[in-house]
Amino acid sequence: MMKPSGRQLAIYVLLLLLGGGIGGVVSRQTGRTAPDSSSQASDLSLDPVVLQPTQWQMEPSAEEIDRQLNSNPNFIARAAERVGPAVVRIDATRRVRSPLPDSVPEHLFRRFLGQEPQQPLERTERGTGSGFILSSDGQILTNAHVVEGTDVVEVTLRDGRKFEGQVIGRDVLTDVAVVTIATTGLPTATLGSSEGLVAGQWAIAIGNPLGLDNTVTVGIISATGRSSAQVGISDKRVRFIQTDAAINPGNSGGPLLNDRGEVIGVNTAIRANAQGLGFAIPIETAQRIAEQLFATGEAQHPFLGIEMLDLTPEMRDDLARNPQIDLNLTQEQGVLIVGVQADSPAARSGLQVGDMIERIDGQTVATAIDVQAAVERAQVGQRLGIEVLRNGELRMISVRPEAISRRPGLS
Repeated sequence: MMKPSGRQLAIYVLLLLLGGGIGGVVSRQTGRTAPDSSSQASDLSLDPVVLQPTQWQMEPSAEEIDRQLNSNPNFIARAAERVGPAVVRIDATRRVRSPLPDSVPEHLFRRFLGQEPQQPLERTERGTGSGFILSSDGQILTNAHVVEGTDVVEVTLRDGRKFEGQVIGRDVLTDVAVVTIATTGLPTATLGSSEGLVAGQWAIAIGNPLGLDNTVTVGIISATGRSSAQVGISDKRVRFIQTDAAINPGNSGGPLLNDRGEVIGVNTAIRANAQGLGFAIPIETAQRIAEQLFATGEAQHPFLGIEMLDLTPEMRDDLARNPQIDLNLTQEQGVLIVGVQADSPAARSGLQVGDMIERIDGQTVATAIDVQAAVERAQVGQRLGIEVLRNGELRMISVRPEAISRRPGLS
């Protein structure tokens, strides 16, 4: 029998090595140890490792988010993914007192409840809203009506973690509230600007409508500068952004984004008798109020003490025909002062009924909404220059606004 040559032996060894290598690959893929061709090895199965679920899931790193977003050309997905981790769910529980229904006889009330009928009933109401994180140490912005009637709420992050939230302050006039949670290292939302928004721009809403957490909807900016009266909540001092992005109960307090994923507003209201009509507080207003609430627990609103209306040619003619009204109106359009509250900054400065407001601090105003916005931007106690037309003559009147908590219909 011929002995194998050195070349044959090398080929034989190489074949054996290749066979082991293939067996090793197969064993790694199937989870079994492949039997060797020259011996009968035991068939050993590898038990899979069972990962126990944790209470919350780790959010992807910033690098991972960037990698995912760079591979996804959809700007809506990019915007939602950047802000989504900073959007929270807010669950509020409050005790509500209500009178005894007329249909319940007094003797039954005493017998079964052990109370006098004049004592109001108490019931528990639970509501869900949204909010978004302003700072990594737990400062959260939401709507005042979301946390109304309670000082403690439950805040749920997108990763599932839950925290007790402390309501630091509420401002009813703008429907803005702030909450804090005791933790650090949180994702935050990037704030943009609502200045310069025009109808037709993209609008993206994120929130928790009807308990469906982190829901994303998209639409456009339908209009800007909507007054509280136009929206149907005349007791607010806000010029709202209107959008047709779907907003439902539970979206309140969530962010409205532009196409770059920047917060331009706080979703706050819908029209119950219509579809595609949602409204948001401009982020500049919300941020200004939030800073005051975090600092002092309350917000100050400048107050002049005047009632105004937008003059039209028809209204001017009606006023001229009324013998009880003696106004020398030389204009057909503008902002007309129709009321001055006694002992108010306006009264003390000399503003009068019949004055037409032309400019505030050098800026022309065309509507009562413009005047209200200019007053709201002013500082309490800081002099405000108001130029008025009185009996055909321009006059400059200096007014020092005072702080007011709530006086609907006045500016």
